[in-house]
Amino acid sequence: MPAGVSWPRYIRMFGASVLAMFAGAQVVHQYYLPDLSIPEVPPKPGELQTELHGFKAREEAAAALQKLKEEQSLD
Repeated sequence: MPAGVSWPRYIRMFGASVLAMFAGAQVVHQYYLPDLSIPEVPPKPGELQTELHGFKAREEAAAALQKLKEEQSLD
């Protein structure tokens, strides 16, 4: 018995809490009316705030290091 209550009561309370969560999410979406549309034209690199700039810098540094190693191996 979870939390010291019977299974039927536990399942009823779990169901009620899930329904309350869904109802709350619906109310918030109706109040704030989020824009769920997908834009036709994707944003240019650098315009999107969720880009990982640190990852991009490491990637560029690794590419430059690889190029330097290739130049040294050719000599």
